[in-house]
Amino acid sequence: MQVRIIKHSFANDSVDASCVKILENHGVQVTLKTDHTKPELLEAIKRQVWIRGYSVFLLGKVYAAPRHVVDERYSEAACQFSAVGAVNILRRPAFGYDGLIVRSATKVTSDVIKAGQSLKVIGRAGTGVDNIDCDAATRQGILVINAPGGNTLSAAELTCAMIITLSREIPAATISLKGGKWDRKTFMGNELYGKTLAILGLGRIGKEVATRMQSFGMKTIGFDPIVPKEVSREFGVESMSLDEIWPLADYITVHTPLIPQTKDLIGKASLQKCKKGVRIINVARGGIVNEDDLLAALESGQCGGAGLDVFIEEPPKNTKLLEHPKVICTPHLGANTKEAQLRVAQEIAEQFVALSKGQAVPGVVNAPSLSQTQVPENKPWADLCVALGKIAAGLVGSLASGLQVELTTKGAEIEKKGQFLASAACIGLLNQFGQSHANFINVTVLSADSGIKTSHKHVPQAVFGKAEVSLTVKSGSVVHTVVGTVSGPTLLLCSLDDAAFQPLQLLSPGGLLLGIGDDSPNTLAQVIGGLVNSGVWRGGDTLARVSLPSLLLCG
Repeated sequence: MQVRIIKHSFANDSVDASCVKILENHGVQVTLKTDHTKPELLEAIKRQVWIRGYSVFLLGKVYAAPRHVVDERYSEAACQFSAVGAVNILRRPAFGYDGLIVRSATKVTSDVIKAGQSLKVIGRAGTGVDNIDCDAATRQGILVINAPGGNTLSAAELTCAMIITLSREIPAATISLKGGKWDRKTFMGNELYGKTLAILGLGRIGKEVATRMQSFGMKTIGFDPIVPKEVSREFGVESMSLDEIWPLADYITVHTPLIPQTKDLIGKASLQKCKKGVRIINVARGGIVNEDDLLAALESGQCGGAGLDVFIEEPPKNTKLLEHPKVICTPHLGANTKEAQLRVAQEIAEQFVALSKGQAVPGVVNAPSLSQTQVPENKPWADLCVALGKIAAGLVGSLASGLQVELTTKGAEIEKKGQFLASAACIGLLNQFGQSHANFINVTVLSADSGIKTSHKHVPQAVFGKAEVSLTVKSGSVVHTVVGTVSGPTLLLCSLDDAAFQPLQLLSPGGLLLGIGDDSPNTLAQVIGGLVNSGVWRGGDTLARVSLPSLLLCG
């Protein structure tokens, strides 16, 4: 796997040296290039660089000594030689970069994604992925990962600092004193003890904020549609609805991603429901708090202060909000600590290494089913369903809009794998119909584009063994069903339509084209059984059937 790390030329957007070190320790060679403009980035991501093992492209601070990289199996005469930054590379137009790692300043737009024709994974050395066009990546079958835990403590600590600073008006008092004034009366603060802190988003950061502010004697309440009440209760947060939260909170801090459901979460309507003088903190994402509505609430006194680290536009253009005396603000410093930069760099590098070994990673953003493919006992079932999908495609013959795919799992072993295995079957169908790039990342999108309607169900009892999968495809009045099971790593074909096989037939790479004049199920079973028993056909994962009085074999 060849990995490409892209970072902005600003020093505060550097990927920590530990990222490079981890990658190098696993056979990755680092190439340096600085000051990439958008056109240069597009050109760079297209570039095909061939070296042995792994290759990484790093923009910014030099972390590696100059070196010469060449595979001893190829002479310089066979390759194009070039020098890029601190590393001399022998280029051979055969392989592109498989990976791209960015920080927040690099915008991975759809045109960048399309330019990287070999890209398989995009890594964000941090939490938020709003600088990556995840929809475009998903459509291309490219995995997007982040480093979800790396900046948790730093973001939580900045949130706590904002809360404390707002309560004592520290920035304004500092400016006043530095201006030569000794004005104690103006800066009357309030204690945090006994106040109510509302935390919107009870994930990693929200939890850390809660436990820290509880030590100040604050009562912590919160909202999170995903975290169960009993779980939040374990770390001292009483979970309640938003309408219950607004009138109770003295301070409100948000720790959610920016998605359609959270855009303008705190705006005119919600602020009007709050206590007069409520204080708002946003160290998450710009856009969760409506900036114009917040400014109006500050000017009316409905909001008593705001601590903002993130903005709708960065750098922000809403100068009236920044200049308001009740606003403290920082330039997106939530993860801007040495420790956080070290953690996110290590975390993203370790995930790239794990992916290159076929291991599961925690930071998957756009492929919820992918983790199931990396469970060893699931692999045979996934392979089986891909094979069944290919066979079903051969039976149907063509991909027509409105194709219905119904997958039935049978047996306790695979009871909760229906959605995952239905996706695998659709991958097989799409692959067989010419969409070879279909995978677990983009199968849902591609199926919808192709008009495939997918469903799945479970029945407790299997027919051919302890567990099996039945795949039914319907195209107009044409209906076909194919059933398979697994024995360890071995894939077995149980039946085609009403033709049951005894013994069960081995599914292995290869294809079969059948032309049978007699359409009876028994004839089909006898023909395939005879082919297998005679050694003519060893089993395959693709099949097509045509009404001809002859028999043809393919592959």
